[in-house]
Amino acid sequence: MDKHQQQLSLAKSSRQSCNEWIFRDVPSDITIEVNGGTIALHKFPLVSRSGRIRKLVEEHRDSDISRVELMNLPGGAESFELAAKFCYGINFEITPLNVAQLCCVSDYLEMTEEFSKDNLHLHAEQYLESIVYKNLEMCVEVLQQCENLLPHANELNIVSRCIDAVASKACAEQIALSFSRLEYSSSGRLHTIRQAKCEGDWWIEDLSVIRIDLYQRVITAMKCRGVRPESIGASLVNYAQKVLTKKVDLVSTGHQKLVVETIISLLPVERLAVPISFLFELLRNAVMLDCTIACRLDLERRIGSQLDIATLDDLLIPSFRHGCETLFDVDMVYRILVNFSQQDDGEYDMDGVSIFESDSPHSPSQSALLKVSKLVDDYLAEIALDVNLKLSKFIAIAEALPAHARTIHDGLYRAIDIYLKTHKGILDADKKRLCKLIDFQKVSQEAGAHAALNERLPLQSVVQVLYFEQLRLRNALCCSHTDGNHKPVHHQSWRISSGALSAAMSPRDNYASLRRENRELKLELTRLRMRLNDLEKEHVCMKRDMAKSHSHKFMSSFSKKIAKLRFFRHSSSRGSSSPSRQSYRADSKVIERTCASIE
Repeated sequence: MDKHQQQLSLAKSSRQSCNEWIFRDVPSDITIEVNGGTIALHKFPLVSRSGRIRKLVEEHRDSDISRVELMNLPGGAESFELAAKFCYGINFEITPLNVAQLCCVSDYLEMTEEFSKDNLHLHAEQYLESIVYKNLEMCVEVLQQCENLLPHANELNIVSRCIDAVASKACAEQIALSFSRLEYSSSGRLHTIRQAKCEGDWWIEDLSVIRIDLYQRVITAMKCRGVRPESIGASLVNYAQKVLTKKVDLVSTGHQKLVVETIISLLPVERLAVPISFLFELLRNAVMLDCTIACRLDLERRIGSQLDIATLDDLLIPSFRHGCETLFDVDMVYRILVNFSQQDDGEYDMDGVSIFESDSPHSPSQSALLKVSKLVDDYLAEIALDVNLKLSKFIAIAEALPAHARTIHDGLYRAIDIYLKTHKGILDADKKRLCKLIDFQKVSQEAGAHAALNERLPLQSVVQVLYFEQLRLRNALCCSHTDGNHKPVHHQSWRISSGALSAAMSPRDNYASLRRENRELKLELTRLRMRLNDLEKEHVCMKRDMAKSHSHKFMSSFSKKIAKLRFFRHSSSRGSSSPSRQSYRADSKVIERTCASIE
């Protein structure tokens, strides 16, 4: 049923109800036409209360007017019926559901004190002032009724007064709640008990029923009044969930787009005022509904400022663009990472908390970097499975964070290994570009052992892994052969995963720890021997290929260096419990020279 048919139906029902209370023994002398419907009434009751009808009758006194058309009457036939009842002296109840209609129709019909004392407009205004504006729920009901009475309700300031009342009541309620939580401490000082988030904000659910344009004005007024950002954020989340979870069609898509853009403009500037998962959900809807670029960039900036509390599921934003080959919107995540990297340290103090954590030696910015680096590595591992993901985008995401963000490169190595496994046709030059992202000094013992046997890695990277593994073993052996006052050997920033022995350990514990480390070293040596055998086989193949390109001189030099690594075979037959310190010193030099020659 369209709007015109609804108006005709209301006019018909109003005409039927009017027949029940108008004077039946006195014939009607005027017909009122409202929105296509007609109502037969009497001039005298109407002209005694309505200045507009009186003027129309006086203008046509000579022609004895019997029909009056009321164009654009606010509230339609239903409102006019209430006004006519008042003119006939029939009692009816004024409620929050009809007071806005009565105000508008009484103003339109000029039913004011100027034409008759104790008129309808006065009664409606008194009800608003004495009852509605003192009750938040009633104000919301009146606002909801005003949606169909615009612009008349705006011109009479009904909307603005209700909005002011709602904002004032919400703010006063929060202030009263804060005072109720004040108490004196043992030292005699007054302090506030920490309250639950959004406690007492029962009005949040009430606001979810009004139209988005009026809701926007209410939230703006609340911000000006000083309502807590957390309360405003909770209201925005509730309103968005009510609207965006409805069934989408061609008509509602435009409305949902308006809702998303409006809510983004109303987001509090304070950090953590709304959950980051809600920001990501808004971003997904903004992309899907094709909201303005400014809205999307604003969301990306807000997300970037608190990316350290995001999850992997948050970052996995599907690609909604037409013609995009990748499963996820990698470009958007890259922009979010750039926003995170470029933010000032001062942004971490936006929520009123000190920028230094009491239980951490690092500032929140450094701890945030560590969290985000792990998040990015997990994200890289997910998008690496996409066969359509370009190498340049993968590298851009990996390099979006500063170099000092990652203290351990296990996650990055895992993501690169997945990418190499998925993209089997990748060129050797591209493999080297990928592996340059990894600092093999920052991989754990387990990851290093895996990398040493990983056939997908280029030879240069494998030799680097072996070189740093050699350094790890040498440092561990130096620690095991020193006395109780030993000094651990450090090489650059290389971390020994087993850790230096604690000075607080007993001699018996130290001896047991050394025996365990010796067993681990033997296992590592066995793995290295196996890998070196594979390298020698690869060397034979390389020598055969290089011979065809007349590079005998280079391969002869390289083969001599690789041949020196065969000491592992002889060391296994010596039967010693642990290799000597001198042999490891020689080994590190051999591998060091091998790395230099390959580079």
